Amino acid sequence: MRRSTAPSQTGNSVPFVPLAAKLTETTTVRRKKPKIEEEIYKYDRELLIPALRKPLVIINKDEHNISGQSDHEEFIKKILSKPFKVPIPNYNGSSYGNRALGLRRSGARVALHDPYEEGALVLFAPPEIGKHEKLKLDASKQLVHVVVDPELSKILRPHQREGVKFMYDCVTGKRIEGSYGCIMADEMGLGKTLQCITLMWTMLRQSPEAKALIDKAIVVCPSSLVKNWYNEVLKWLKNRVIPISIDGGSKDAITNTLENFMVQRSRRSISPILIISYETFRLHCDILHKHPVGLVICDEGHRLKNCENQTYQALAGLQCQRRILLSGTPIQNDLLEYFSLVHFVNTGILGTANEFKRRFENPILKGRDADASEQQQKLGKEKLDELLEIVNKCIIRRTQALLTKYLPTKYELILCCKFVDMQMKLYERFLNSKTMASQLRDACTGNMPSKALALITNLKKLCNHPALIYEKCIEKTDGFENCSDLFPPGFSVKKQIRPEWSGKMRVLDGLLAYVKANTDDKVVLVSNYTQTLDLFEQLCTLRNYGFVRLDGSMTKKKRAKMVADFNDPHVCIE
Repeated sequence: MRRSTAPSQTGNSVPFVPLAAKLTETTTVRRKKPKIEEEIYKYDRELLIPALRKPLVIINKDEHNISGQSDHEEFIKKILSKPFKVPIPNYNGSSYGNRALGLRRSGARVALHDPYEEGALVLFAPPEIGKHEKLKLDASKQLVHVVVDPELSKILRPHQREGVKFMYDCVTGKRIEGSYGCIMADEMGLGKTLQCITLMWTMLRQSPEAKALIDKAIVVCPSSLVKNWYNEVLKWLKNRVIPISIDGGSKDAITNTLENFMVQRSRRSISPILIISYETFRLHCDILHKHPVGLVICDEGHRLKNCENQTYQALAGLQCQRRILLSGTPIQNDLLEYFSLVHFVNTGILGTANEFKRRFENPILKGRDADASEQQQKLGKEKLDELLEIVNKCIIRRTQALLTKYLPTKYELILCCKFVDMQMKLYERFLNSKTMASQLRDACTGNMPSKALALITNLKKLCNHPALIYEKCIEKTDGFENCSDLFPPGFSVKKQIRPEWSGKMRVLDGLLAYVKANTDDKVVLVSNYTQTLDLFEQLCTLRNYGFVRLDGSMTKKKRAKMVADFNDPHVCIE
């Protein structure tokens, strides 16, 4: 057989192996793992991989478009790749509740704060149930404790804790079934603002159902207090809530702000509290009436004593059952005004105005009449006791006597300042003037003196300082016809003040000098007359005392800043 026609022996030949490789093969022996799995179990591994672990696959992949995108495609891709923007006005990426996204946890409800922590203020405690009954209940529907935020409860004084609990019981209908309002009538200085802020924050965050009890709250107050409420909310809630404050501005801007507030949801809003003045509320009440509101608080609520004025009607039309009225002087001499306040917070609790007159007002007034019979007096007292029994369920009032253990001792001194010679001479000439004699004759004949009040005002100014009646002396009017010669030549009110011409001013000058030399205290000087404030200003300038002045001519913004600077211990007003 020819070699060229013989079968190939290439596959049967032993390949050439170097000597080094032979040595390695002889020294290191590796055993091969038998492929039992692949031989015995025939299955597809892809079927055992969960869907969430599989890599993403591009669907409808168009290699032509991906490999060669046009400029237009790049432009569209650039636009669509921008980060998502929340479509909420003034959204800054945070929430007052700091609620994280994620799956809802199933299971039993849990209170937001620990009700058994030391010093915890519990506003609601679920009724105790037995273990067997607890097993039958749905864990996701069990009621939980409502506990005030520890950051607030630790700074509340005992009477403030009591006030928060009282208001919560009222606005949840616990004290009066079917009524959800109350009147906080504490005297000034007891912390009504802090108590209301605590209540609002609690209701915005929790309830027995482990969710927010309200979605928004409105605070209505005088325009001069709007900024103060705004600052107090920021102070006590530490910027966890950014309230909306409205007092003035263009109509379009106010309308836009109010519309955005009324349609917002609490979970997605960082501004669930609106602070607005009475005047602005009245002018834009049509917007505020469109949607329900969880809670409304009316500061200086005695403004609502007339149930027929426009402000009362505007607030009464609000879709809100939970109403709180704040006033240091809620008790009015007129029973009908008292009815208006109670009727606003709890509509119908005393009936209508006519029913109130027939049931309470008429018997009480007749019983207090001097000619009332014994039966009328008895009926009047019974009706008064019945009225108090009803209204005391929704009114809480404490006096400043509660603050005696928290405040330093208060000293009240009345100083009687003697006239100096110049004041005495002016006073005597005034009494002997023709004007004074004419007024006395009118009084003796039974006629009403026409200038009595004006003359008394001039005498009060004379007691403060003769410079205040200098113009009257020059003009020779109002009883000072013969007094101009008592002033030195060349005297001018606008020039340097002369403290020695007034008994009051001499004493004040000495007090200020002593306080300045021996203490770091700040002093507040008050007067009914701006002319007297001018004299105070001249005195401080004369003695080189630093001062700030607050009167009716100052704008609200400047007034708020000035008060804040004066109260700031780090700002030196010498």
